[in-house]
Amino acid sequence: MAYTLNIIGAGHVGRVLGRLFAAAGAFAVGDVLTRSHAGALDAVGFIGAGRAAPAMDQMRGADVWMLAVGDDQIGAVCAQLALCHPLQGAIVFHCSGAKSSAQLAPATQAGALAASVHPIRSFADPAQVAQHFGGTFCGVEGDAGALAVLTPALLAIGAQPVAIEAQAKTVYHAASVFASNYLVTVLDAALRAYQAAGVPEPVARALAQPLAAESMANVFRLGAPAALSGPVARGDMDTVARQQAALAAWDGPTGELYAALVPATAGLARRKTNIGKDPS
Repeated sequence: MAYTLNIIGAGHVGRVLGRLFAAAGAFAVGDVLTRSHAGALDAVGFIGAGRAAPAMDQMRGADVWMLAVGDDQIGAVCAQLALCHPLQGAIVFHCSGAKSSAQLAPATQAGALAASVHPIRSFADPAQVAQHFGGTFCGVEGDAGALAVLTPALLAIGAQPVAIEAQAKTVYHAASVFASNYLVTVLDAALRAYQAAGVPEPVARALAQPLAAESMANVFRLGAPAALSGPVARGDMDTVARQQAALAAWDGPTGELYAALVPATAGLARRKTNIGKDPS
């Protein structure tokens, strides 16, 4: 028989994983608890399994507990869970990308095995994510016994588990911020700069798209050092200085962003220069 799974926190992440686990038969979904009973009922409808629980102390026991709550709530919710339910031999995991399984100390102190599972994707549209979840990478860390149960469950829903170091969890999460959020910020600077030069916004997007798309493709095909081009890569620091001054005169924050990126780009250019050199 499948392990039973209780879900605490049934927002986008909790309900998508619950639905996928239930549909794949990876876990038998038991009780679902979220901020309001109405929200729990809605989540149960989305998941297609389980029972909406009115309060934590009214949840039934389970083999596995998923805490899909906000990062700043994990510790408190876990402490409350440990007070309300016997956890000896149970598995408790959270879904945060920024916090490690160490946040679940109250559960481990009560005899549970702890882990974290972080799906690396946006959950803005739960129905769409649930339909196309296959291939999603999930950063996992925690107790070996917990991962021995969670890893097959993730594989059953089409996920690709990737082991990460618990002590480097914040750096791991920052990597996703660089690859997603800050990439958008840099592209926004490019689009605004084009417009400052008189290029209409739709045309600016058309100009930037092939540059950005080809650069990204080269990074993933060749690696970042080999993909780097432009004035810093050429060592044309006079051009870099003129561009930075022009941007600072046009828009101070954008000029500061450009200047902040120069040292890191110069370091990348040095790595590009050293590619293929004999280390002896």
